Amino acid sequence: MIQDVILKPLVAHNDDRGFFMEILRETDPFFTRFGQSSFSIMYPGAVKAWHHHRQQDDIWFFVSGMAQVGLYDLREGSPTFEETNTVYLGEHNRQVLFIPHGVAHGYRPIGTTPAALVYFTTHTYDPNDELRLDWNDTRIGFDWTTKNK
Repeated sequence: MIQDVILKPLVAHNDDRGFFMEILRETDPFFTRFGQSSFSIMYPGAVKAWHHHRQQDDIWFFVSGMAQVGLYDLREGSPTFEETNTVYLGEHNRQVLFIPHGVAHGYRPIGTTPAALVYFTTHTYDPNDELRLDWNDTRIGFDWTTKNK
């Protein structure tokens, strides 16, 4: 895994009424500060990639659907510089993903339903803090297609 990227497994407390699950606590080791909370829906077939931040860290939780998440370390001096990771998150793998600033990230819904993402950031949105790369950037070389096996 890319250095400083954290996956936090979640625990569902189930009973005959449904379930309860905590997503984020101020005592989580990666939680440094609250900037804002946002919600996004993305439709199957779309790719939302790549972007990264100079200062802002992201904390992602997919509420419904499933998503392929791509990560690419752009931090020079990091032991995982230029390393790529793929994680699959959503209703069949409920985890929180911490993405440190300097790590490019993107995602695409997989399956036939939209992916619903709730995310928290350590800073309020600042367009000057967000840097973008093309979804098919050759430096990253990430393949967003499903591999049939």
